[in-house]
Order: sequence, then structure tokens, then C-alpha cells
Amino acid sequence: MRIFTLLLLTSLSFSLHAQWLWDYGMSLGGSNYLGDIGGKEQSRRDFISDIKLAKTRWNVGGFVRHKWRPKISWRAAFDYIRLEGDDKLSTNPGRKFRNFNFKNDVFDLSFTGEYFFFEDNDVGNTYRYRNGFRAYVFAGVGGFYTNPKTFYQGKWVALQPLATEGTFYRKIEANIPMGIGFYFTFNRKHRLGFEMNYRKTFTDYIDDISGQYPSDPKDPYLRGLIMRKNELDSKTISDNKGAYLSHDWGMKRGDNTNKDGYMTLNISYSYVIRGKSSFYRVRNSSFFTKKRKMRTI
Repeated sequence: MRIFTLLLLTSLSFSLHAQWLWDYGMSLGGSNYLGDIGGKEQSRRDFISDIKLAKTRWNVGGFVRHKWRPKISWRAAFDYIRLEGDDKLSTNPGRKFRNFNFKNDVFDLSFTGEYFFFEDNDVGNTYRYRNGFRAYVFAGVGGFYTNPKTFYQGKWVALQPLATEGTFYRKIEANIPMGIGFYFTFNRKHRLGFEMNYRKTFTDYIDDISGQYPSDPKDPYLRGLIMRKNELDSKTISDNKGAYLSHDWGMKRGDNTNKDGYMTLNISYSYVIRGKSSFYRVRNSSFFTKKRKMRTI
């Protein structure tokens, strides 16, 4: 949080010298995760095939953007993202009888470059260049804070300190944000946008599930928190005894061949400093006899 605040203040101070090149704002939208919990009747699948829409949650953030070249901008952003999953929503027997659930409040800091592949700097052909549209793709680097919790015995329990699979993973991890978006600029000052952002991570513990169940910890509290199949009712167990027996100490718990990821769909609002936004300006007044020379700012 301190890093983002310092970056924002530094960016605003730089804008005193190039105020038409900056905009800053906030975003709000939905979030979902891609990992070992989710899907339908099948086992783990890549990308959005495993998304469970019922567990779509929220995210909110702020950003500052600088136009570096006519077709390229860079952006720094900080996002607060809620991720959740629950095996109860899956019809896959292996997942259903694992009976695990989690939530994770992720704090994400990213630095990305945007390439504008389509531009219309005079929407409506008014020749006033007050309203514009831009579509872009982006990618970059980022880091995030992760702290998965599970609901157990009436409260949310933090899992990372417990090493539920015998592995002490880190709370700070790296990611690669990438996606596509667009925004409209109104009256040279205001921008409304939409963006899809997928974060590829290098951890398999966003949901605290990766490989195998540990050895029996003996402690009654930990045994119950890790081995959740025992919370199922007898009728559910009898419906698929094999799936019930497939979960035990030292046996497979998740798929460690794929890393977890998460994605967001956001709407955004930003303010262009002094309204001198990304519009073309006419530098020669003649319309027919001279070629109109334009520049982006």
C-alpha cells in the first residue's frame, strides 16, 4: 500500500511538467479464480473452463496511467480482490467428497504496458476532438499478497501458517497480468472504460490445495480442518463410497501440475489532468489545400 501511494504521488508531481499525458482513476468489478476448486463434472481444466460463476466476487482498485508514445501507455495499479471457491458446488465426485472451501483477500500491485490497436480520436466526426475511443491490449509484471482461509467450526481460519499439506508457501508471490480493454474519453477530461485482466501466477496455493494430504497430524483440530470429508452426511457418503475412500492421509488432494490464476472484469473511471487527453490537434488550419498534421499528446 505504501509503495502504491508513493508511486501515485511521484506520478502526480511529474505531471506538473507533462499534465496532458496523465490520467488517474479507479476501477470496480467482478473477480473469479482458476484452480483446484470449481468446474462441473470434469477434473481440472485450463483457463476459464474451471470458473464457477456462482463464486464470482468483487474487486476494487486505483490506477495512474502515462501516455509514453502515441500508441503506447504504461500504468501502475493497485487492486483489492476477493476470491472464493467451494467443493459443494462441483459435481465431480473427487472434488465433492474433498468438501473443501476457501476465501482469499488478495492485494495486487501491477505495472503494465498498453498498446492501442484501434483509435478514433473524433467520435461522431465533429472536428472538435472532444470525444474519443481507444481499444488496447496489455501485459506486464506484478506481485500480490495471498492469505487463503477456510470456514471451519463457525469461523474463518487462516491456512498458510498451518501448512496443511506440509508445505510452508509464501504470502507474497509474483504474477503476470495480461488482457484487453477499451475506454471512451468525454469532453477531453473524463474516461469510462472496460477491461478483462487475467493474472498468471507462479503458485498453486491460492486455494491452499496443491498436491497430497499430509501424514495424519493426530491433533483433533487439524485433522478435522484438513480432512473435510468427515463433515458429509451418511447418505451422501453412501451414494459414492469409492469417492469418499479416495480421500485419506497421504493420498491425492489436488493437481500440482498446474498453477492457480485469477481474473477480473472491471469498469473504470479516470480523470485526465487539465483535460488535455489523448486527442489529436490540428496544427494547420487549411482543410483542403494543406495536409492536416496531427499529433497525439
